[in-house]
Amino acid sequence: MLAFAKDITQNMPIHPEEAKNSELKEYMDYQRKLDHERLIYHSLDHAKSDLQEQIQAALGDQEKIKPFLEQAFPVSQRFADADTLMLMLRKMVNGHNSTNNWYRMNAYFHAVVYDSMQGFVKVYNRLVREAPEKAEELKVCKGMEVDFDDWAYLYFQDLDFHLGRGLGYTHYPFAKRNAAIQEEVEKEIGSGKSHEQALLAIKEQFEIDDTSIDLLLGKKIDQKNLELFYTSVENPIYEYLMPAQEGRWGAVDGESLLDHAYYMGSNLKVWEWRKQEEVESVMEELSKTQKK
Repeated sequence: MLAFAKDITQNMPIHPEEAKNSELKEYMDYQRKLDHERLIYHSLDHAKSDLQEQIQAALGDQEKIKPFLEQAFPVSQRFADADTLMLMLRKMVNGHNSTNNWYRMNAYFHAVVYDSMQGFVKVYNRLVREAPEKAEELKVCKGMEVDFDDWAYLYFQDLDFHLGRGLGYTHYPFAKRNAAIQEEVEKEIGSGKSHEQALLAIKEQFEIDDTSIDLLLGKKIDQKNLELFYTSVENPIYEYLMPAQEGRWGAVDGESLLDHAYYMGSNLKVWEWRKQEEVESVMEELSKTQKK
């Protein structure tokens, strides 16, 4: 299976505070409706099928397929052509279908899976609204739309590969990080450094890995970075998320990193819900005024 920031095989998360907080419980109820393995599988399979159709229709003409890549793979088309993207998608589908190993992805693969999932979720959510019986057959989220922004916040380690592109306010933690990185890069460039020198100068400060640096420098993916790294599913790669934390990691002493992530996610979601309520309230008031 593909390894993300959290274990995608765990579909029934429980937060110790949800019984005391109705908004947190509503958020956790939504989390319990998600089947992450199927969501990722359908996302990759959908992207692979669409790309295969475009490759066949283009008959090897890269210019013909370019508009499709820009629309379907807005981030990853910058470092890979159609054939390379197809190879990466096949590797990820095969890795995801393996139940014996976790397959870790580098920044290049994360960008491809991000593009793929974002595209599929739009299709899936439209099915939920317009053809719910077809959406139900996919068994992704028990009749509910998928919140891709929330999923990305919880399951991607970072969105460094998205640096320089808008993320939207629901990606707030990553958007804040990316804005801080961009600000420091611009300072370094302003002092006379090249883009590469600027990124290397802040690499340790922001713990940016080498592959992300290569991607941000606009380097095409090479053979070395076309590999997924695997480890047995018996290895406890998510163990660090469970123990209770102290100090700066926990919002409350005794809270695990996993609990904290869900709590933060619920706050971001409540922010979105309340914003929508405010919009609806204003529209209702305007409607009353117009009727008068």
